[in-house]
Parts: sequence; structure tokens; C-alpha cells
Amino acid sequence: MTAVDPRRRPGAAHRAAADSEPLARTYVITQGRSGAGPRRRFDLVTLILAAAGAADRAVPGLMPEHRAILALCRRPLSVAEIAAHLRLPFSAAVVLVGDLVDAGLAAERRPARAAAVDPALLREVINGLQRL
Repeated sequence: MTAVDPRRRPGAAHRAAADSEPLARTYVITQGRSGAGPRRRFDLVTLILAAAGAADRAVPGLMPEHRAILALCRRPLSVAEIAAHLRLPFSAAVVLVGDLVDAGLAAERRPARAAAVDPALLREVINGLQRL
């Protein structure tokens, strides 16, 4: 059985061009960069908050996506939510958010880490629940 080359099917050239557009757009938006740089590491749940008045300032060199992030982040918003709102891959959102944080136009808030739980305390709780 021979494999069918999808490029030879009718309309495949049009579909291939449409499928590559988001990748090309992402490459242009991030200027070919991947990741927020060596100093930053964002999680899905890292909250981003625009600096006071940053969304209203005329800052030269900001792309429309940067401005959209600042407008969205007037209240804290996770990087995952930013990516979803802008319909960008998470990796592209990380690059853009990193640009804003590095420029002082936004701040990051790391999620609070859970306090270490004492295993003895957990055993006592489980034993107490089992006695009920």
C-alpha cells in the first residue's frame, strides 16, 4: 500500500499555507526567541500584573501583543490565561511577558508554595477520620 502525499490532494496547498501562518506569526512576534531568557522562568500559574499606568503609557517599541498583555493585566492574570486570551502558544506568551517584566512595565507574582506537611500529623488526621 502506498502512502498518499497530503500535498498532492486538492486544496492541500491552501491548507498547508493556513497551517503555517500561526507558526510564522509566532516567530515574528517573539523575534525568533524561545523562553523568557536566562533570568526568568514562568510557570503556567505565575501571575502577571501591569505596572500602574503602564497600559496607558506610550512606550516606543511595544508590539500590539505587548499592549494587549498590559491591558489584560490591569488585574493579576496567569501566564496561561494571557496565552489563551491572545491565542498564542504558552512559549510565545512567556517571551512577551518576559519582555514586559524586564522593561519594568509588569511584575510577576510567583504562586505561594505549600508549607511542608508533617507526615506524623497526616497519620494522626487519617487515624482520626477512620475512627469516625
